[in-house]
Amino acid sequence: MLSLLIKEINSFLNSLIGYIVIIVFLLAISLFVWVFPGTEFSIPEAGYANIDPLFIITPWVYMFLIPAITMRLFSEERKSGTIELLLTRPLTELQIVLAKYFAGLILVIISLLPTLIFYLSVYLLGAPVGNIDTGSMWGSYIGLVFLGAGFVSIGVFASATTDNQVVAFIIAVF
Repeated sequence: MLSLLIKEINSFLNSLIGYIVIIVFLLAISLFVWVFPGTEFSIPEAGYANIDPLFIITPWVYMFLIPAITMRLFSEERKSGTIELLLTRPLTELQIVLAKYFAGLILVIISLLPTLIFYLSVYLLGAPVGNIDTGSMWGSYIGLVFLGAGFVSIGVFASATTDNQVVAFIIAVF
């Protein structure tokens, strides 16, 4: 099961689409939170040390990021015909599904880790330094991981229902 998990993570990170998805996620979040002025999500214009806009915007971006990550998990195996080879391995169906699920979840966590720079920035920019509610921030990050886990399960289900990646993406988004 561990080898399948590593294979799935490597296949995502060895393709250009993997990096594009993560970069688009981070770019969209960063633009809304730090760059676009006059919005309710702008941290520099908020006047207080808080990264709540990150936790408000991220679920909406997750609706497109996570289906892009999970759309290929099972549908690519079916389309290329390697699902039969995978099912003949000494793995149970549960182990195969869990390995693909945890691979998707690890990729979501990897894409979320660079946003810790936002916390560090607000921590250092606050007056006085460190004037931020750390407990609520960590609780919100845990909530985002749980939300990502739910979205990954929907994406894995959508990928398992079809052999077309685009259809799996659309099913997972809706």
